[in-house]
Amino acid sequence: MQVRGLLLLLALILVAATAEAGKNKKEKAKKDGSKCEDWRWGPCVPNSKDCGLGYREGTCKDESKKLKCKIPCNWKKKFGADCKYKFESWGGCSAQTGLKTRSGVLKKALYNAQCEEIVYVTKPCSSKIKSKSKGQ
Repeated sequence: MQVRGLLLLLALILVAATAEAGKNKKEKAKKDGSKCEDWRWGPCVPNSKDCGLGYREGTCKDESKKLKCKIPCNWKKKFGADCKYKFESWGGCSAQTGLKTRSGVLKKALYNAQCEEIVYVTKPCSSKIKSKSKGQ
């Protein structure tokens, strides 16, 4: 009977410690102490060149903050790193322009970014002709 009581006591201590650890994580998330809820965030500004690590500035009433951010170097700079699009498949090659076209529909705008609902991208047609023959 004493073993059961000891195990029950250990289980209660473990549950209490776990609850306290979860509480501390929530407090760390709100460590800045800001009560402002209407933050306006600017675009991600790279530290050097036009991609890589950088920061974005946010303002809310009289407060301001800087957050670290990153713009991938292979990103479509034309759309901005805060606008995420769902693209369809590439269309056929236009004989007149020599370009392929596809459109993307806005999927998500991060940090209240001003994004276009639909965007169009083009790329040159491939000069190679892909053969579908298999080796024997």
